[in-house]
Amino acid sequence: MEPRSQVKGAHSRRAILASLAALGTTVLASSCCLPLFPFLAAAGTAGSSAFFVKLRPFLVVAAIGFVAFGFYQGWHAKKCGRERGTAGKILLWFSAAIVLVFTLFPQALANFLADVLAR
Repeated sequence: MEPRSQVKGAHSRRAILASLAALGTTVLASSCCLPLFPFLAAAGTAGSSAFFVKLRPFLVVAAIGFVAFGFYQGWHAKKCGRERGTAGKILLWFSAAIVLVFTLFPQALANFLADVLAR
């Protein structure tokens, strides 16, 4: 015969597992009627946006600095007699345009993306 404490421990573990299983099935069952993921995603996005608003000036400076460094490397490569590939040039100019649009028109871009994603 098993000691009483081991039997009681096994029953309490089973009770905990049964409770967790019941909780999980309840969440799964209610997720068809109540979209849980959008609420969680919205809460996470709101928290991270508050964090990135404080970092925005530093990120803008870093982005402009990296694009400027890319142009400097292209200029320096040309000065040394090496030519950049077409794909590298296109990517550098595309990056410069994206950084410029995101820096100068953040609210207009946010409104545009909100309209596109809402459809």
